[in-house]
This record gives sequence, C-alpha cells and structure tokens, in this order.
Amino acid sequence: VQLVESGGGSVQTGGTLTLSCVASEYTFRNYCVGWFRQAPGKEREGVAAIDSEGDPNYADSVQGRFKISKDNANSLLFLYMTNLKPEDSATYVCALRDYLHCTGTFDYWGQGTQVTVS
Repeated sequence: VQLVESGGGSVQTGGTLTLSCVASEYTFRNYCVGWFRQAPGKEREGVAAIDSEGDPNYADSVQGRFKISKDNANSLLFLYMTNLKPEDSATYVCALRDYLHCTGTFDYWGQGTQVTVS
C-alpha cells in the first residue's frame, strides 16, 4: 500500500493547518490509521490515531488542538491542527496498521509532509 501525505507548510504560532493522507489499494474501513511526527534530533512520536470504528486517540501534547478524521470511502485520512506551536514543527507521517485496533506497531508508512511553525 502507498500512503501519500499533503497539506504541510509554514504557519505562524497560533495558526491552523490540515494535513491529508491518501492510500492506494487499501480502504481505511477495517484498519487503524494514524499520524506520527519527527523533529530533527528527536524520536518519532505518535500524534493521533483512529481505529476501524472511528474512535480516535491523541498524544497529550496535541489533545484539544488537533483532530483526526477519515473518509473510508475515499481512503483519506486528515489531521486538523489548530493553535499550532513552534514545538509542533516536524515532519508528519501517515501510517496504517494492518489491524482493526491501534495498539501495536504500524505496518505501512508514508514519506511525510513538513510542518513549520514560527
């Protein structure tokens, strides 16, 4: 499966961005999909994920500011980011876990899209 992200860019502190991810060959209906991010010199961290039933979970650092959603019919995953902070700057990567629920490792990864907040 190929995952392709888009929507990254440069915004000012407090700004808003929406990231998108589209999958080829897979529908998101029966899988967990999520967003991860990695900043230079830091480990990759999970940002948000949504399981096959549409139940989301978020990292504490983004809770209340980010919202994850998906369009199963079109294999689209979104991350709506508000009140962005400089510490949100990172490469954001879309990932899919070949299972209904989000506990465990992810199997497929996109190339990422850069988000810069200044």
